[in-house]
Amino acid sequence: MAFYALIMAGGVGTRLWPLSRRDRPKQSLKLFGERTMFEIAVDRIAPVFQPEQIFVVTGAKHVASLATQLPELPAGNFVVEPQGRGTAPCIGLGAVHLHRQDPDAVMAVLTADHFIADVPLFRQVLTAASQVAAEGHLVTLGIKPSSPSTGFGYIKQGESLGTVEGFPVFRAERFTEKPSLETALRMVESGEYSWNSGMFVWRVDRILEEFERQMPEFYVQLAQVEATLGTPGYEATLQRVWPQVVKQTIDYGVMEGAGDVAVVPVDIGWSDVGSWASLCDLLPADADGNVVVGPHLGIDTRDTLVFGGKRLVATVGLEGMVIVDTEDAVLICAKEREQEVRTLVEELRARGDTDYL
Repeated sequence: MAFYALIMAGGVGTRLWPLSRRDRPKQSLKLFGERTMFEIAVDRIAPVFQPEQIFVVTGAKHVASLATQLPELPAGNFVVEPQGRGTAPCIGLGAVHLHRQDPDAVMAVLTADHFIADVPLFRQVLTAASQVAAEGHLVTLGIKPSSPSTGFGYIKQGESLGTVEGFPVFRAERFTEKPSLETALRMVESGEYSWNSGMFVWRVDRILEEFERQMPEFYVQLAQVEATLGTPGYEATLQRVWPQVVKQTIDYGVMEGAGDVAVVPVDIGWSDVGSWASLCDLLPADADGNVVVGPHLGIDTRDTLVFGGKRLVATVGLEGMVIVDTEDAVLICAKEREQEVRTLVEELRARGDTDYL
C-alpha cells in the first residue's frame, strides 16, 4: 500500500495575534528561524514522503503563498476548501482526492502548525503507524503528557496490541476532551493516558467507511464531490455542496464513536504552538528567563517574551509578560492571561476593525 501525507494548513491561529492574521496565518509565520511553520512541517516528513505523496488542504487565499514556499509540491496536490468547516470535513475532502488517485492508500493526517523536537523519532513512528493502519486500525499518535494540561484532549490506553518496530500499540479505550485540572492530574498519574496530538494514520477506505457510518449526511455530500473529481463540473459542485456541510471536528465526528482505534504513545517533544506562552517553552531563554526575538533592551526584566521586528523594544521592571511588536499593532499582556488574546481578536471583529485582522 502506498503511503501519503495529508497536511491541514487552513487555520488562522488567533491566539498568536497580532503576528498571525487572516492573510498571514500561523503556518506561514517564521517562529523558529528562517523557515515557515509550513516549510518545517514538510521538511520533517520529506524523507518518508516524496513531493508527489504530500497533499495539502487549505483555503483558496492561502494556496499561492504555500505553493511559493514549496514549489516542489505538485500544483494538483493542493486541495482547496471553499470555507473552513472543521477538521472532519477538511480530512474528508482530502480523503476523497486521495481515494480517487489510490483507493488502497494509507494516509497520515498531519498539521502545518505543530512543533516537533525529535524529528527522527517522529519519522520512525509514522512508518510504524502506517503498518498498524494497513491492518485496518484507525491510528492516533498519542503524546506522553509532560504536565496535567487542561487544554488538550486525552486518550486512555486499553489492551495491548503488541509492538511495531519497537513502538507499543494499544487499543484506544476512551477519549476525554479538555478535562478539569483534578481529572487531568489523575490521568497523568495513572500512566494510562496520552495527549491527543490531532495526528492520525489510516487507510483512506477505512476513514471513508467511518464517515459513511457516523456522519452519513456528510458522506453523501463527499460522494457528490468525489463523483465530479477530474471533470469540468468539480468546482461548481464543490462550491454548491460545501456551504451546506455542517461544521465538525474529527474527534467528535469520528474518533469518539469509532470501534477500532489504536493509539501509539510516543515522546517526540510535541507542541501545538497554540499561544505566545507556548513559545517560551520552545525558544531559548536568557539568564533572566526572557525569550527575545528581535532588538531588545531590558532593565530588571524577567520571565518575559519579547517578539519584535525591526524596532527596538525597551522594557523596565517587567516580569511574566508577553510583548509582540508588529508594523501596525502591539500586544502587551500578562503571561497568565495570554489565552485571552483570542478574546481581543473577537472584539476587533465585533468592532469591524478588519484592518487588524
